Amino acid sequence: MGPKISVKNLNLTLGTTRVLDSVDLEAKPGEVHCIIGPNGGGKTSTLRCILGQMPHTGDIEFEWEVNETIGYIPQVLEFDRFLPVTVNNFMAMTVQTTPAFFGLRGIFKDEVHNALKRLGLEGKEKRMMGSLSGGEKQRLLFAQALVPEPSLIILDEPMTALDEAGMTVFEELIIELKNEGKTILWVNHDMEQVGRLSDTITVVDSQVIAHGPTETTLTESMRHGNFRGDLKGVAA
Repeated sequence: MGPKISVKNLNLTLGTTRVLDSVDLEAKPGEVHCIIGPNGGGKTSTLRCILGQMPHTGDIEFEWEVNETIGYIPQVLEFDRFLPVTVNNFMAMTVQTTPAFFGLRGIFKDEVHNALKRLGLEGKEKRMMGSLSGGEKQRLLFAQALVPEPSLIILDEPMTALDEAGMTVFEELIIELKNEGKTILWVNHDMEQVGRLSDTITVVDSQVIAHGPTETTLTESMRHGNFRGDLKGVAA
């Protein structure tokens, strides 16, 4: 089972700008929790604070069972497409300390193969990274997050570059991972997808606008991008 995540009184100031102001949220073990809100509202900053990548104040607690591994999928993968790096080289760089050009170590081969297969990338191990489509790169990012096997998966809007087939692969995998008991914390802008796949949500616009079960917290106004609209009945 994945961890429970508790965030209390999270504050973030960059320069003179107050990015996050007293943000509280809770993600339950083995559930999909989506962070939603307007552009520039602090969704990605919230994730980066949880990952320890930004100088915040407040309390962030993880209640782990055994496996304390986090898989992280960012929005995009930035790299020089002319670098002579294959898919297997990339996967090797994420799981081993020996140089990737020595090849993928045997102890990781099955795990890497299974991760690539789950993302529809089987048979592309020797492809150069620069030859992959945008959607294939995003699926590769998801694959690397699965090795070694995580109990917590954090996603920062990774589906932007995906086509319909890639979107289907991602959604099916999210459901599989949830069924395996993993906790999933997901910044998402697709309200239809949020409504179908998430158990709970937190609406962030510098502060927490609403927080609670998706079924009762996601309003029609929010589904249409108005996050400060009709909040009647929403647990804030």
